[in-house]
Amino acid sequence: MECLTVREARLPAAVGREVILRGWVRTRRDSKGGFSFLELNDGSCLGNIQVIVPGELPNYDSEIRQLTTGCSIQVEGLIQASPGEKQAVEVLASRIVVFGWASPETYLLQKKRHSYEFLRTIAHLRPRTNSFGAVMRVRNTVARSIHEFFQEEGFLYIHTPIITASDCEGAGAMFRVTTLDPQANPPPKAEDDFFGKPTYLTVSGQLEAEVFACSLGKVYTFGPTFRAENSNTTRHLAEFWMVEPEAAFFDLAANMDLAERFLKRILRDVLERCSEDMEFFARWVEPSAITTLEHVLQEDFIRLSYTEAIDILARSGQNFEFPVEWGRDLQAEHERYLTETHFHKPVILTDYPRTIKPFYMRLNDDERTVRAMDVLLPRVGEIIGGSQREERLDVLTQRMQEQGLRMEDYWWYLDLRRYGTVPHSGFGLGLERAVQFITGMGNIRDVIPFPRTPGSAEF
Repeated sequence: MECLTVREARLPAAVGREVILRGWVRTRRDSKGGFSFLELNDGSCLGNIQVIVPGELPNYDSEIRQLTTGCSIQVEGLIQASPGEKQAVEVLASRIVVFGWASPETYLLQKKRHSYEFLRTIAHLRPRTNSFGAVMRVRNTVARSIHEFFQEEGFLYIHTPIITASDCEGAGAMFRVTTLDPQANPPPKAEDDFFGKPTYLTVSGQLEAEVFACSLGKVYTFGPTFRAENSNTTRHLAEFWMVEPEAAFFDLAANMDLAERFLKRILRDVLERCSEDMEFFARWVEPSAITTLEHVLQEDFIRLSYTEAIDILARSGQNFEFPVEWGRDLQAEHERYLTETHFHKPVILTDYPRTIKPFYMRLNDDERTVRAMDVLLPRVGEIIGGSQREERLDVLTQRMQEQGLRMEDYWWYLDLRRYGTVPHSGFGLGLERAVQFITGMGNIRDVIPFPRTPGSAEF
């Protein structure tokens, strides 16, 4: 006998094979004819496989008929074509071994439908639900696609530090990492800390990625990042994953081309590799889940400046909640109007006001705007943010002073401009934001295994 996953066993080519399957019981029903039907799932795919259990099995009365939702078993048997309409194949069991029981009185997943809010309280069990299993398979495919895309594009995978002494965004919303006792008397000094200076969990690997782009050409980092913002929205997490490519000799146009190719590759891979899961999302979560992805794949992304976008929004006649004014950052309602109502296409906005963007973005000749870019998609608004980086030492120094940054904290970053500086560009994509867009899930806490949010750090 060969050991197969449920996904492999459900293929028509598996008919006639003697197999071993392992997984968790979803349902059991007994027939008056002296046999039982089990629905088995092992997480390899959305669908279950039906197992026919003859009453002649030695443990039929003592164990099989006691099985309930959540029990784990091993099935040995023959895969055969199913006469039923709901499945193409089924397994005729010749032996069943029970690994673990799940009491129906205490097992929390007895019902078929649970609220996402409830499932967040049992993050250790929610991967067994259809919704969360489908999310995780899509998330896996997105992560796989990210690596495949950048490897094929000639980018090197770089591991940037999680603990850092610099603030990439300059916003100050960072988690402090320390071994000092805050209750000590007298109060401890920063130089007595483990690293001899204040250190934090990183908000971005971009600055460190620039180091390697300025020596290896094209690199990307893909790892966890942290923001200590006290935000409880459906779009924010305190811990999330970011992919950040950085490329030497890339200008803003090349950066935009890369971002469009990158997004389309991810969406294409998901539609091809996760068709069953995407059909689930289209049926139960977001009716436009599949059609939205197909639409993005078919369209060329519109490219226009922030100033042009402000003009379009101001003339739209729409009653926006947030005012439209040059110099203000755009809100999700503005971004969605551009993609869903005005253009009916994905949009890349460029050249934002210097006053609302970080110090590292290259200043344009008008000295009012920087070479920033935001990629906007229907349903979610911004999904990628990036820029051409400021490679001129004098301009970079001026921008850092404007934003109140200490030069000595970024001496190594400034050195990149002193020794062989080059034009370079990059962007960041939040993995969870991408998975949320693809699946249509309403809350970002439901697309990450263990959500970290203000007041919540379970498991």
